[in-house]
Amino acid sequence: MMNTRKRALIAEDEPVLSLTLQHMLRRLWPELELCVVVENGVAAIDAALNTTPDILFLDIKMPGKSGLEVAHELAEEWPEDKAFPLIVYVTAYDEFAVQAFEHSASDYVLKPVTEERLHKTIQRLQTHLGNQAQRASELDRVLAQLRQLVPGHLLPGVTINHEKLRVIRAAVGNHIRMIQIDDVLYFEATDKYVNVVTREHSSLIRSSLRDLLPQLDNDTFWQIHRSTVVNIRQVHLAHKDDTGKITLKLRDSDERLAVSRVYAHLFKQM
Repeated sequence: MMNTRKRALIAEDEPVLSLTLQHMLRRLWPELELCVVVENGVAAIDAALNTTPDILFLDIKMPGKSGLEVAHELAEEWPEDKAFPLIVYVTAYDEFAVQAFEHSASDYVLKPVTEERLHKTIQRLQTHLGNQAQRASELDRVLAQLRQLVPGHLLPGVTINHEKLRVIRAAVGNHIRMIQIDDVLYFEATDKYVNVVTREHSSLIRSSLRDLLPQLDNDTFWQIHRSTVVNIRQVHLAHKDDTGKITLKLRDSDERLAVSRVYAHLFKQM
């Protein structure tokens, strides 16, 4: 007989709150298996991809990656043959919780967690889990939510009041390379640096995409992946393969850039 027991992952960096949530879940939903408990966002991503649980309880603010960043990365990497998990955000910030719920989060619970509130969340989760049609569309719903919650400067057509970069100054040995912004093909994030790629060369700058994005013209530079921002004027075409994955071909170049699920909607046919 198929095992229908549901499995959950908890990502919470405060030990007392994590234990409290675990105890409450065991009392209120004894059939739920707490398969993984982690203390940071990076571990949450690894554990979720390894165990593919049905439910994620994600602290919004935790070390490594935030709950939103965890959801974003999992939406990109989740196996296509597995149902995407339901997400419950655990947060101390009521303003964020309301915003998340308005944009169709499975649910949220405010700290300190109460049994009454968690019981309502469990009821919602059980209803979702029992509806196969809703489960099948869960990834699409989470992608739509993430598109609403990402900062505005990640989306083309949104005006943000920041002074825009015209020149990138990149250290190369004892020299400073002056890179005109129009010459940039794409930016690619690495650990603590961003790789600035032009037709002639690649140069590392000590920055993060998070800091760089507000300084870019968002009608020209589009984020297409959590680690990639492309100069859309340098894109020749977008190719969708049989599995629905999109790659971009740059003009006069053999390079291909992957577009994540979160940003695939930018390349739908007009």
